[in-house]
Amino acid sequence: MNKDISIIGGGIAGLTAAIALNKSGFKASIFEATTNNGVAGAGLALAANAIMAFDRLGIKDEIINKGRLLSAFKILDQEGNLITKTDSTGLSKKYGADNFTIHRHDLHQVLLSKIDPDTLYRDKKIIDFEQKRDAIRLTFNDGSEHLTSFVIVADGIHSLIRQKLIHDSKPRYSGYTCWRAVIETPEIVINESSESWGSKGRFGIVPLADNKIYWFACINAKANDPVFKNYTSKDLLNHFTGFHDPVPAILKATRDEDLIWNDIIDLKPIENYAFENIVLIGDSAHAATPNMGQGACQAIEDAVILADEMAANISINTAFKKFEKRRLKRTHSITNTSWKIGKIAQLEHPVLIALRNFSFRKLPSGIQEKQLEKLYDVDF
Repeated sequence: MNKDISIIGGGIAGLTAAIALNKSGFKASIFEATTNNGVAGAGLALAANAIMAFDRLGIKDEIINKGRLLSAFKILDQEGNLITKTDSTGLSKKYGADNFTIHRHDLHQVLLSKIDPDTLYRDKKIIDFEQKRDAIRLTFNDGSEHLTSFVIVADGIHSLIRQKLIHDSKPRYSGYTCWRAVIETPEIVINESSESWGSKGRFGIVPLADNKIYWFACINAKANDPVFKNYTSKDLLNHFTGFHDPVPAILKATRDEDLIWNDIIDLKPIENYAFENIVLIGDSAHAATPNMGQGACQAIEDAVILADEMAANISINTAFKKFEKRRLKRTHSITNTSWKIGKIAQLEHPVLIALRNFSFRKLPSGIQEKQLEKLYDVDF
C-alpha cells in the first residue's frame, strides 16, 4: 500500500475515488486543472445507486442534508399532459433514497471536506505523460513533472490520457444542444422533477433545496451552432412558446448571465478501461448523454468498486483489470441506452411524437419497474 497513486481530476469521480481509496487504506494525490474550489455546472439528480455508494463510504447523510428528495419524476407533453410517471417515494422505500437533487457545487464541497487538503494539487493541467512498466511520468502545464506508480484518470470526457491511449476515442455529438441554469423562485412551488417533450425540443425542471430550481432545455441543432451559442433567456422563451406552465415563468425568471450552454456529447463505448498501471474512471471512461441521469452515478459507482478491487488484490494492475471486467458491460449498456432515449425524446415529426407518446403511455408499469431494478442492482 506504499505505492504512489495519482488521480488526474478533482471532480466528482476523482474526489469520490480518493475518499473510497482512503477508506480502503490507500492514499492518493489528486491533480486538478482548475485553480480554485469553484465548480462549473448547475443542478444534479442522483439515483438510488449513487446514494448506495455514498452510504458505503459513510457520507450519505451529510450529502442528503445538502439536497432534496423528490416524490416523483414525470414525462409530459408540451401542453403538460402526462406521458409517464415514476413514483420516487416508493422507489426510495425499496432501494434507498432515489430522485435526490443537489447543486453540483454543494456536492463538491462535501466531497472536498473529506479530502486531506495536502493531497490536492491545483492548477495542474496534464499536458503529457510517459508510461513505463513500473512508473508513469506526468507533465503539467506549469512545467512541473510528477513520477508515480499508478494513475487513476478521472479528468472527464476530453481526457488527454485516454485519447493518447485510444486514439479514436473522441467525443461524439448527440445532435442536440442544451442550456442550463439555476434560479431562485420561492413563488414557484414544485415537488417533482419533470421533462416536457415537444416538437421544438425538451424542457426539464428539477427542484433543488432552498427554493431553487435547476432547469435545462435541449434543441436539435448542428454542432457548435453560432446562433444558439448566443441565445438569451428571451430567445429561449420565444422558442418554447406553447409549452405549459411553469416553463414560461421559469425562463422569464432566468438572467442571461446564469445561462450555461453546451452541445450534448458522449463517448462511444470503448473496450478497455485498464492499461497496466493506468485506469480510466467516470466520464474519462464512459461519458454518457444525460438522458438517464446516470453520468455522475456511474462515476460514483466506479470509485467504490475500484477501491474494493484494490483492497482485495495484491497487485494493483490486477485490480485495475478486474475493475474493468466488472464495469464494461454495465457502463456500455447505460451509455447506449441513454443515447437511444435522447433520440426518442428529441423527435420533431408530429406523427412520430404522437406514436411515441401513445406507446409510452401504454407501457405496463412492470416493465419500468424491471428496468429500474436492473439499474439499481449494483455489484457492490
